[in-house]
Amino acid sequence: MKRHEIDMLNGPLCPKLFTFAIPLMISSMLQLAFNSVDIIVVGRFAGDASLAAVTSTGSLASLLINVFMGLSVGTNVVVAQAMGHGDRDRTERVVHTSILTSLVGGVLLALLGLFLSRPLLELMGSPAEVMDLSTLYLKIYFLGAPAGLAYNFGAALLRAGGDTQRPMVYLSLGGVINLVLNLITVIVFDMGVAGVAIATVISQVVSAALVLWCLMKEEGALHLDWKRLAIDKTIFFNIVRVGLPAGCQGIVFSLSNVVIQSSINSFGQTVMSGNGAAANIEGFVGIGINAFYQANLTFTSQNYGAGKLDRVDQVFGWTMLMGTVSALLMSGLAYLFGPQLLGIYSSNPDVIQMGMIRVIYVILPLFLNGMVDIVVGSLRGLGWSMAPMIVSVVGICGVRLVWIATVFQSVRTLECLYLSYPISWTITFLCHTACFLFLRHRVRSKASAYVTAANRA
Repeated sequence: MKRHEIDMLNGPLCPKLFTFAIPLMISSMLQLAFNSVDIIVVGRFAGDASLAAVTSTGSLASLLINVFMGLSVGTNVVVAQAMGHGDRDRTERVVHTSILTSLVGGVLLALLGLFLSRPLLELMGSPAEVMDLSTLYLKIYFLGAPAGLAYNFGAALLRAGGDTQRPMVYLSLGGVINLVLNLITVIVFDMGVAGVAIATVISQVVSAALVLWCLMKEEGALHLDWKRLAIDKTIFFNIVRVGLPAGCQGIVFSLSNVVIQSSINSFGQTVMSGNGAAANIEGFVGIGINAFYQANLTFTSQNYGAGKLDRVDQVFGWTMLMGTVSALLMSGLAYLFGPQLLGIYSSNPDVIQMGMIRVIYVILPLFLNGMVDIVVGSLRGLGWSMAPMIVSVVGICGVRLVWIATVFQSVRTLECLYLSYPISWTITFLCHTACFLFLRHRVRSKASAYVTAANRA
């Protein structure tokens, strides 16, 4: 066992899940902190219009990125299952297929961002006063897509072996560079949103270069050899089978968020700024959720690949407990210190007031979203990706869109709009849990039948 890897197949799970998740939490917190600096610097030194321009583009950026981010989830599952099964050749083919996929996908994303940013912002109903700034930010931001995807795919490969520490370090170094460049480009050179976007792209290039360098230095099955870059059709199909539904789910999520953002835009610039600031705080609350989701996904994949179904159940239980407790603690702190936290982003009391509405109606019940993610992690780790996509699309996106088209049209308040979040999370969690219990029974029945047949033979 290498120094950076974790033995996911043997020994107590609880401490190993923490060892895996803590670096993920730290790296996510640092990344969000650096992103927050983007928003704080823009809000303080470039004005509310620039703040609204940067914060209102998140759902649109996610819309274009999510399909490829879904494929990185597929990479994590496929390589973790191969490692759990002890298949070195398959692991090596996953490495080279996924890295080439990330680079090609990144170039496609850069082109889409360049040509579609303004038309899509117009479809969202982005206000005229921020349209030019939002378009400029997105076009520059998407130039960093090849580097961003290369980092995420490379980090997914390292995480599959239990290494969450080095991706954390590389992301942190990129974040420090982002922070320094933000201060220089926005405050010193007065470049506004363009400066923020340029700083982000450069930081992504640095993080990606470090992850790829790390894979090149690996001596085991995760070693990256540029001469061996190729798309293995079987591996690519398996990555797509798991990752494409996850990516499509992300796209539909983003579409529903675009609709919600359009509804938020109808309330004006002050509400947009308050919502954007609160959404940024929301990202910090979700750190524990995402970390334990990633832990669940990887540990489940490896143990399923090794045929250790009892440990799959234990992974589910531990990560559900850890993720829920983490979300409750963080959301409680966000509520208690909400005005002070929002005040970091804007000194406008109206912006702070609008942001607190999202804190109460979306951030406080965010643990429900965490419970959904943990169940989805188990389903994907077991190789099921289509079912969680369908359930999530219907349960979350469908419910929100129907809510906006019916209830929100009758009660056009921000509170009514935000209520669609906890309601959709609750419905989706119940449906996902039913799917997991069914799949768990099915997998165990197949395993029992296989053992019985082997004993008879």
